[in-house]
Amino acid sequence: MMHPLIENAYKVLRGEALSKEEALTLSREINGGDLLDLLSLAHKVQQKYAPGVHSCSIINAKSGKCSEDCRFCAQSGCHSTDIATYPLLSPQEALAAARKVYDAGIRTFGYVTSGRGWQRPDHDFMTILETLDLIHAELPDMYLCVSLGILSEECVRLLSAHHARRYNMNLQTAPAAYSSLVASSHAVEEKIETIRLMKKYGIANCTGGIFGLGESWKERIDLAFAVRELDVEGAPLNILLAIPGTPLEGQKPLAPAEAAKSFALFRLINPMKMLKFCAGRETVMKDFQGLLMLSGLNGLMTGGYLTTRGRDIAADQEFSRQLSDF
Repeated sequence: MMHPLIENAYKVLRGEALSKEEALTLSREINGGDLLDLLSLAHKVQQKYAPGVHSCSIINAKSGKCSEDCRFCAQSGCHSTDIATYPLLSPQEALAAARKVYDAGIRTFGYVTSGRGWQRPDHDFMTILETLDLIHAELPDMYLCVSLGILSEECVRLLSAHHARRYNMNLQTAPAAYSSLVASSHAVEEKIETIRLMKKYGIANCTGGIFGLGESWKERIDLAFAVRELDVEGAPLNILLAIPGTPLEGQKPLAPAEAAKSFALFRLINPMKMLKFCAGRETVMKDFQGLLMLSGLNGLMTGGYLTTRGRDIAADQEFSRQLSDF
């Protein structure tokens, strides 16, 4: 017999919204064998409202030496990690990376830089615009996603004129808990303002976060509702990679069942959005990544992340094909 809380949650399949209290109750009460019923519901919701499996790949176009003090991030100059650091790639180097994933069949390319962001279009920012123009000219059907940190309205306006189709700005955790994750360098309100500026200038938003930071279930639910309230187009969802040298290096890995429940609830709260499984898919979840992709997710990042290796694009394409049979 199905748990009555899950029976009630089937209203999402009928187009009704799950309340925050209902989601919190599900997070507390659904465990064990009942969890599989919750995952099945999330998968049905995904199949009805956001079918298919979509892939993207990114390039770390400027690595490390970031001024911000994000507790989870290997690229922060406040932490002692052994990642490679380098200045902004040339337009030709970025084009070569884009062409490589394009030739592998990927049509969404993320261009990412470390750093707080830009308040004025300096030399590096103009190089980024030149890069976007070059990639668009050479690969006109490549969907360009950009992640440059907190931006001024002037910089957002320029991005909109230079082929940026989508912008990644992750909240990482519940807005009310953000200051405990990023102690002093910037506020979550600055990120939210950048998201709103993207909307103003017609750039889609990709806004998600990280599970496994030590957050509570309430904070996970609050993050999912913050994404819903911002009405962004998609949400990249990550499992924390506890990188040596960061303040979270000793954080206990998230259990696969807890990750699956987190993803399923995120889907029930955001039934129509692109929910993309990114960091932690192969390295933390390992044998359970297939189960998690059947827990309401409909996208994946392939070919590597910012400072860690990912899975081979061809292997992920076969993985996506097999998922489509479910």
